[in-house]
Amino acid sequence: MKLYAHPFSSYCWKALIALYENATPFETRFVEDAGAMDELAALWPLKRFPLLVDGDRTVMEATAIIEHLAVHQPGSVALMPDDPAAAVEVRMMDRVFDNYVMTPQGRIVYDALRPETDRDSYGVQEQRRALDQVYVWLNTRMAGREWATDHGFSLADCAAAPSLFYADWTHAIPAELEHLRAYRARLLARPSVVRCVDDARRFRHYFPLGAPDRD
Repeated sequence: MKLYAHPFSSYCWKALIALYENATPFETRFVEDAGAMDELAALWPLKRFPLLVDGDRTVMEATAIIEHLAVHQPGSVALMPDDPAAAVEVRMMDRVFDNYVMTPQGRIVYDALRPETDRDSYGVQEQRRALDQVYVWLNTRMAGREWATDHGFSLADCAAAPSLFYADWTHAIPAELEHLRAYRARLLARPSVVRCVDDARRFRHYFPLGAPDRD
């Protein structure tokens, strides 16, 4: 298998965590390497990553990649539960982290990349308010839980790790939300996540808001 990816990309982390959890063999095609982006463009004209090539299958989007791995490359860590009701909860939390944590934090970052005259301060404040709201909800949910669902470490946690990692850089999780902060710390201690964090360290200068001197 080949994974077209960048080590600093949050959605690439999501797919990489799933691969690392089960020690699934794959080749990384680093999109900054010569020729890799041309290969990616031939496979997917939008040139978005991660993208997985597995034989004659091409799979876009991190969630779909993880579900593909669960079906075609299962390992000892079952990132998708067999029970349909449990799978619904895992997918729900996956969407919560992607849509309500990753998306607003990403919009704040993208705004910082624009020329100053094109920035949208009102829009950024809206995204910060959205993060404040979801942080409180997640803090309540994580009280008494180790992982995002009762299934154990899953697709949802693969989504949570990069989203909470970068969201806390972008809009800090308040100190009083101790359950959410503890969950983020557990995620960052997971070996698969540690590997992603360490592999991305050399790219921290890419973060337009200034990477904090932590994590």
